Amino acid sequence: MVEVADVFRRFADDYLSAHDAGKGGASMLPSHRRAITDILACRTEALGGHLWRCDACSAEVYSYHSCKNRSCPKCHTDQTERWLEARKIEMLPCRYFHVTITVPEELRDVLRANQRDGYALLMKAVAESIIEIARDPRYVGATVGVLAVLHTWTQQLLYHPHVHCLVTGGGVSDDGSHWHPARNGFLVPVRALAKLVRGKLKAALAKRRPDQVVPKAAWGKPWVVHCTAWGEGDEAVLRYLARYVFRVAITNSRIVGLDENGVTIRHKDRKSMQWRTTRLSGHEFMRRFLQHVLPKGLHKVRYYGLWHPARRAHAERARHMLLLDRPTAPCPATRSPETSDHAADRSANHTPSDETRICPGCKQGRLVRAGRLYPKHACGP
Repeated sequence: MVEVADVFRRFADDYLSAHDAGKGGASMLPSHRRAITDILACRTEALGGHLWRCDACSAEVYSYHSCKNRSCPKCHTDQTERWLEARKIEMLPCRYFHVTITVPEELRDVLRANQRDGYALLMKAVAESIIEIARDPRYVGATVGVLAVLHTWTQQLLYHPHVHCLVTGGGVSDDGSHWHPARNGFLVPVRALAKLVRGKLKAALAKRRPDQVVPKAAWGKPWVVHCTAWGEGDEAVLRYLARYVFRVAITNSRIVGLDENGVTIRHKDRKSMQWRTTRLSGHEFMRRFLQHVLPKGLHKVRYYGLWHPARRAHAERARHMLLLDRPTAPCPATRSPETSDHAADRSANHTPSDETRICPGCKQGRLVRAGRLYPKHACGP
């Protein structure tokens, strides 16, 4: 399988040279340089690791450390599992909605040039708008929980900022004593939500960045908003959401070709729902990939409303109320099937663990930790 790291190994030097400010090139953000360095070193001897030895055939297996960069497609399997375990105790036994809000094309250049402020204000405007409209007695009439996740890409790696939100299908009254469920299959009117998000973001940008000139068309055209009911099933909802929380711009399994001139990626056409391929030069692939690397310290996952840390007591009370209202104990949720892309990446990222230490050579013996490999260790496969 061709990996993002393979593409970087072939084209990174030329890309970095083209962005050498000392040679007249365009400067590069520190977060982009760090992503290149980390992805190139991920699961190689550069980061060190551990040496495992089979107790039957004495074969040696090298297990190198991951870079843990949030833009690396080979990392985050363990982080995803830990995140899921932590979220399980926060999930409410209720229906859920998936809300997606996309920024219009006229606003994208402003967000790209002001990522730290722009992304934060966008996520806040989206979440506050959902909460505000949901509090209307005509809809939910209470405070819902919103988990917002920022994405900035299409499957062709084009710049396309949008926010995914997991929203509880109901909310808690101001005094925390009553649970108000949403109507079946309906949370809030999407047209009203789009207008409110647009107005809140316009006011927030004018206040935070009055120096920015935003095209008037960005505030005059309708924004694209989708709201889909996901039903119940805490585990299934979480598994689905985890793919959004830890997804990177492209998985290794979608890179289908690499040569000395360029890269071929596959992507799904949204209109026909058919898989297509696109050919990119090495420089263009790196440019598209790196534009989705977020600034250091910017949180792409944020919690609002009932899931805000300040309202944990209300959320816990709501959980008890919902459990008491259930006539019978819920059946264990079925784990949602992984996509072929995600499953392939998990398989490719597998390293020996406490649960699976079978020797890949003889298939009989067990791998025993034999030593530690320090960064840039001379030995290796």
